[in-house]
Amino acid sequence: MPDVNITVGGREFEVACAEGEEHFLKSAAAMLDNEAQVMVSQIRHLTESRMLLMAGLLLADKTAGFEDNLRLAEKKIAALEAELIEARAAAGEGPASVRDTLAELAARAEAIAAQVDEKIG
Repeated sequence: MPDVNITVGGREFEVACAEGEEHFLKSAAAMLDNEAQVMVSQIRHLTESRMLLMAGLLLADKTAGFEDNLRLAEKKIAALEAELIEARAAAGEGPASVRDTLAELAARAEAIAAQVDEKIG
């Protein structure tokens, strides 16, 4: 299990991770460090545990917001998919109804033509 050195809020930490997961750990540490840097710049004498707690809470808050947005997007996608299914079904019925209407018009035209032939003939 490799050890990775990370920096969060100007403080160094050695953290173990699974083989091949170093990149993900460094990426997560960078996100935590960004939040911690905000805390450190606002509050000078911040204990390590308080800094990590506050930075973690800020990340958790952002994550909760992203999850809410994801749920809303999933609902919109489901509604649009349902609309698409309805539109496709309506389009599938469309040509049949057009055919029926044309057949009815053709029958009327033939009936009128028959009447005209009777009157002429």
